[in-house]
Amino acid sequence: MQRLGTSRIGMPRRRLRHRPVAALLALPLAAVTFLAAGCGGGDRTDTATPQATASTATDVLGAANPAKGQPIKIGMISDGKYAASDATVEGRVADAVVKWVNERRGGLGGRPIQLVTCETLGDPAKATDCGNRMVEQNVAAVVLGGPAFPQPSWKPLHDAHIPTTYYAASLDDMLADPDSTFIFSDPVFSVVRLPLDLAKEKKAKKISAIVIDIPAAVSIYQNQARSLYAAAGIDFELVPVPPDQADMTPQAQRIATDGTGVVFVIGGEPFCTAAFRALSQVGYAGTTASIPQCLGENTSKAVPGSFLKGMTISAQAPADKNDRSYQLFTAVAATYGHDIDITNGVAIGMFTSMAGFREALEGIAPTDLTPAGIIAALRKMPEKPLPGADGVKFRCNGKANPSTPAVCVRGGLITVLDDKGQPTTYKPIGQSPIEG
Repeated sequence: MQRLGTSRIGMPRRRLRHRPVAALLALPLAAVTFLAAGCGGGDRTDTATPQATASTATDVLGAANPAKGQPIKIGMISDGKYAASDATVEGRVADAVVKWVNERRGGLGGRPIQLVTCETLGDPAKATDCGNRMVEQNVAAVVLGGPAFPQPSWKPLHDAHIPTTYYAASLDDMLADPDSTFIFSDPVFSVVRLPLDLAKEKKAKKISAIVIDIPAAVSIYQNQARSLYAAAGIDFELVPVPPDQADMTPQAQRIATDGTGVVFVIGGEPFCTAAFRALSQVGYAGTTASIPQCLGENTSKAVPGSFLKGMTISAQAPADKNDRSYQLFTAVAATYGHDIDITNGVAIGMFTSMAGFREALEGIAPTDLTPAGIIAALRKMPEKPLPGADGVKFRCNGKANPSTPAVCVRGGLITVLDDKGQPTTYKPIGQSPIEG
């Protein structure tokens, strides 16, 4: 079985990371949102694994409660490192969470978790191999973050009725699976429901979406978005723009005068920067929202701070030292991990998936630690706070969104930018109790 590497991922200060738009939008949109780095604030210059104090360990991690007995095999599949991405931090986070769970949370059903890992290296054929290896290893469940190619590894696991949990996945057959697939994020929140919720909050009558005109980006607006917005009584206009159009003044002028109350921008950093600049130049005065990968190092240089200030961005996890969920992630990384960049969205996503898997199965009986028993326990879990996303709750009974029964979350987190394009505070949006 392949083991994950330990290369370090770092950055000079907390910021919204970005990747080339072609690489981003080739992935499912939920995975796109996950793979872009999480939002952070402040002037931190050291993003290596922090140091934990004894009081932090006791107060945040909990008292010692070691697991005992025969280990239970749980799989973890990661993309690892390949040309377009480096997700090796997922392995380090998963190892840290398992050590914490085994030492302080009584493992799973009282038994220690034995982590079985495999890397796909961004290769669909290797992803299939990883799925088959997990079946051969007789794992009881498999935890994943936001894989670039989820289908190949998912198919053999699904056929073998082995439960899989993801931070992010948005393929239709996975979302529609009522049996063994569990997704710990709302796959349409950041790109569809976020602008809708903002429009409701601002009492806006129209949403316009400036979207890079490639199929992976525009399809969700041509399909799911229209019906959701129509049902809410909000006018919607899709404004597709060719990837190579540098001057978006014509589109911006129309949006500034057609009653648009919320404009939502989707693309990579250069595309979005051009859109923001055009909207600013024509004096658009409504609410602007976007996604993390739209902003990068050059955004604040090219876009006036007065326009960036107040912009709403979907956020993966709060990065506030006073936030309880962030404190837990930091403490786990500090006490049990190494070379974990706590501002890395890939790291936060794996923490949510692995810790969420364990939290959902709190109280499971040792005799139920089989694929069928774990599936039943996940479907019966009560609504709980989602690890790594303070204020967001999850429940895996298929009712968060009945049309996508694999989804366990309703809504998500947002942050508002300051005039330097940096996040300020975080809050949940689109939250409502998930019915029993």
